[in-house]
Amino acid sequence: MVAKRVIPCLDVENGRVVKGISFRDLRDAGDPVELGRRYAEEGADELVFLDISATLEGRRTMVEVVRRVASELDIPFTVGGGIRTLEDAEALLRNGADKVSVNTMAVERPDLVRSIARRYGDQCVVVAIDAKREAQSGGVAYRVYTHSGTRPTRHTAEEWARRAEELGAGELLVTSIDMDGRQAGYDVELLRRVSDSVGIPVIASGGAGSLEDFYRAIVDGGADAVLAASVFHFGRFSVRQVKEYLASRGLEVRL
Repeated sequence: MVAKRVIPCLDVENGRVVKGISFRDLRDAGDPVELGRRYAEEGADELVFLDISATLEGRRTMVEVVRRVASELDIPFTVGGGIRTLEDAEALLRNGADKVSVNTMAVERPDLVRSIARRYGDQCVVVAIDAKREAQSGGVAYRVYTHSGTRPTRHTAEEWARRAEELGAGELLVTSIDMDGRQAGYDVELLRRVSDSVGIPVIASGGAGSLEDFYRAIVDGGADAVLAASVFHFGRFSVRQVKEYLASRGLEVRL
């Protein structure tokens, strides 16, 4: 059995980690390298850093953050946010990132995913899917949004997940916009729909608030990894607590 991964997520704005609710009302959560070091010591399998300012200046700041993280930590980490070209991805990978995450540009320029996968291998490419629940006449659909959750697309989460896999994504980072930052549980139905649609790993994101939430994302949602931010940044749980709980429920994790 492949071990399930526990991944802290650090949203970075102007060189600082921030966290909000449903992508809004951000508050400061600390220095990215210091937090990354703490999570590595607690046993995090990987880290995800998302540049949410992603202006030209934000991109320069993020490259410096990547360089600092790579020089001080020895666990794999993914960087996303504002990656518009192959050159943007190369800058992050060359400065120490193990993977890059593409969201808006993956939808607007699907060939970007293919280009990164061909140059660096699909193991380096994470396609991030931000989805929001919609009531429809035939039931419930999950609409994919871009631009930090502000612009709806024509894609459903399942359809776009399949397309991303075809383009060369090595894994998917699936975030429920509705549940993000609310600590009320992952959207298990969203996760299950996506995980049943693809053959690549799915990372659950958006809503962890209890130890049981992590377990349900894996067992009921079919996730291969669980990602969280608020519960780690503000001290509700440590990474080690989550892993010990998952192990106590019979799941394979690296302790």
